[in-house]
Amino acid sequence: MSDVVIFAPSPVLEITVEEHADDGDVHVHAGGQGVWQARMLESLGCEVRLCSVLSGETGRVLGFLLAQEGMEVVGLHRDARGGVFVNDRRVDGEKVPIIQSGGDALSRHEQDELYGLTLRTGLDAALVILSGPHGSGILPADFYRRLAADLRTGGVRVVVDLAGERLDAALAGGVSVAKVSDQELLDDGRIATKDDVDQIVGAMRAIRDAGADVVVVTRAEESALLLDDGAVQEVVAPRMEVVDSAGAGDSFVGAFCSVLARGGSIADAALLGAAAGAQNVTRHGLGTGEAATIERLRELVVIRPLPGGGAEPPAETVREVTPDQLAAAIETQTTEVDA
Repeated sequence: MSDVVIFAPSPVLEITVEEHADDGDVHVHAGGQGVWQARMLESLGCEVRLCSVLSGETGRVLGFLLAQEGMEVVGLHRDARGGVFVNDRRVDGEKVPIIQSGGDALSRHEQDELYGLTLRTGLDAALVILSGPHGSGILPADFYRRLAADLRTGGVRVVVDLAGERLDAALAGGVSVAKVSDQELLDDGRIATKDDVDQIVGAMRAIRDAGADVVVVTRAEESALLLDDGAVQEVVAPRMEVVDSAGAGDSFVGAFCSVLARGGSIADAALLGAAAGAQNVTRHGLGTGEAATIERLRELVVIRPLPGGGAEPPAETVREVTPDQLAAAIETQTTEVDA
């Protein structure tokens, strides 16, 4: 039994060309949201299994790279274009995309096979993370609704790191935790600006009402927000010197889920998640981390009530009326009309 199963439908092969004295250097890595989350989980000592589609030549390379990292993949192998990112960083270290492809969409038969292996694997886990594919047309959004609902029926805690219609679909199925960034809230039209905390809190409550027990919003260099049991709190991490902010949210999710999978509280999960995100920005590798450093940074993370906001809107007051009071009110209105 794995601590955590990650639904990572389309991992990507990342190829980066770097500057070198002899005309350049090439680095090849396995990547994608689910892979970055798995990397953080494994660095914190969790057993992880990835449920993924490995497509074509890039998929064969991905399978090898993931195995080299010690990641177990429950994979669907197929002949098709796989996800691949090719970037050139030879000019001032800036990443210039050359190719960014999520690969080919899954056929109905392939979807059924992927669904079956994910459900079968996930039902034996303490927790399942549903991560998004790289490519808008890889899977229909309703796939996430069905998977979330069936896993919850099986008694499995489900954490989602999704946005847009995939998030809406998963919420319809019901999830234990929904994590989203403030930029994703803005892109989805759930808020009009990232500068208004009240709007973010309103969006968090709407997400909760749509089907999430707990909602987490990460806000880049700003404190994360946590909605649990009706209360909104800030999760304040230490400010670190930023080398690369990419992947901080995935590091947060990985560390957060490492605590939940072992029976820890939501508050403890948020503390470790914020510490992992803070450390990730100091490194070039996405989802990478050192357990000892993360644990030390955890001591510097503070959870506190959100200043000036976050209170649950007051419920509408319903006044109970006895039959005698109702009759008297009707009689009074009738008398006034006759007069």
